[in-house]
Amino acid sequence: MLRNPDLPQGSLHSIKITSAGLADNMLGDPATREVVVYVPHGSDGSGLPLLVDLVGYTGSGLSHVNWKSFGENLPQRLDRLIASGEMKPAVVAFPDCFTRLGGNQYINSRALGNWEDFLVADMLPAVESRFGCGGAGKRGLFGKSSGGYGAIIHAMRRADIWSAAACHSGDMAFELCYLPDMPLVLRALSKKGGSIEKFLTDFEAGPKWDGKDIHVLMVLAMAATYDPDPEAFWGVRLPVDTETCEVIPARWDEWLKWDPVRLADDPAVIANLKSLKGLWIDCGTVDQYNLLYGARRLNKMLSASGIAHTYEEFPDDHSSIDYRMNKSLPFLAAALSG
Repeated sequence: MLRNPDLPQGSLHSIKITSAGLADNMLGDPATREVVVYVPHGSDGSGLPLLVDLVGYTGSGLSHVNWKSFGENLPQRLDRLIASGEMKPAVVAFPDCFTRLGGNQYINSRALGNWEDFLVADMLPAVESRFGCGGAGKRGLFGKSSGGYGAIIHAMRRADIWSAAACHSGDMAFELCYLPDMPLVLRALSKKGGSIEKFLTDFEAGPKWDGKDIHVLMVLAMAATYDPDPEAFWGVRLPVDTETCEVIPARWDEWLKWDPVRLADDPAVIANLKSLKGLWIDCGTVDQYNLLYGARRLNKMLSASGIAHTYEEFPDDHSSIDYRMNKSLPFLAAALSG
């Protein structure tokens, strides 16, 4: 619902983009994706910065533009922030990046599809050519949880494309946020005869989806993202022994290659992050997925490398923290408007 229905309202535009990078993914997911684009009131988008919303696991950019009870959806938040003068005008893209495994981490995966390529090679040209926004030095991205991971990993890898990023409670320090879930995954698989394929096909059949099973699905999605197996069902293989839950070093090392904390001391990553116009990182002090400790480690490493960034902790957990965008969105728009 609109908190103030008299605020000037931006316009929403839906476009569909067919991506060669998403074709032939192992899940059989569609390569054509909808992207909803917010354009501020009184503008056609021309010359404005472009922000891209990367949502968390089980989400879609489309869900962020839907009606929301007891608060604002994201377009309403943007309307309020821009109308009040707290935020400089910006175009915001909301891509649908949902998959049969519940989402993705916005990197290229043989199993889930080449999501980095989709964002950079397919979505950006389509949005920028239609609305005249963004361009070199005027592109940023933001997200929470898996979306926060996507924001920080793109900032680390693709500073040639992105000039600012905001990471809210993003996945990092993988040994703290992923390994503790492995016993839960093995217990769930044991109920299916140890079969990942049976777990996934039974899960998809429904008709009801238990929260614990969704959490297991998330770990399987991470496996298909960081270390896909082209011979396995939907590309999923685990980094632990399925009987003893012992870590398999060769498999776990493939995951760790994508851990932002492990990447932060790479000279190329440091150079990329130093080139950004703005970098925002925050996390709740009681985050139930242990992400606070990874955020603290990353903050410490960025400071030691002389990388300019804003780091904040706030008294909350991992859930329902969209209000943090009241700070990060104005930060990004200001950084990209200069």
